[in-house]
Amino acid sequence: MIEDVLITPLDIIKTSGGKVMHAMKKSHSGYMGFGEAYFSQVAEGTVRAWKRHKNMTLNLVVPLGKIKFVLFDNRGEAKAQFQEIVLSESNYVRLTIPPGIWFGFQGLAIGKSMLLNIANVEHDPHEVENKGIEYIEFNWGD
Repeated sequence: MIEDVLITPLDIIKTSGGKVMHAMKKSHSGYMGFGEAYFSQVAEGTVRAWKRHKNMTLNLVVPLGKIKFVLFDNRGEAKAQFQEIVLSESNYVRLTIPPGIWFGFQGLAIGKSMLLNIANVEHDPHEVENKGIEYIEFNWGD
């Protein structure tokens, strides 16, 4: 497990008309303030990698579909390490990624998956680094 990365179990409440799926409460440990929230669709097999934020803390939830996240930490003097986690309704958790961690993700569900990010700051193109998939060696074929 990468230091400062949080995995927070979330509640799903079944009701007669469907489900209520919690995402974030102000009292949760991953809450660092509110800047923006957005949804992103991820098509089956699509890989989006690599990205690293300088200031933004991401809080990622997958209410529909299935997405594999790969984190790569090469901060400081510690040995570089990977962490993988699959988010879905059957593993309904929130993944909190602090600034300074490289990450990418891949759609695993048939069709499209839905990703929610609740970020502590608004998007700023000068605050994020983007690199191509070849930047960090990882086998996405698993």
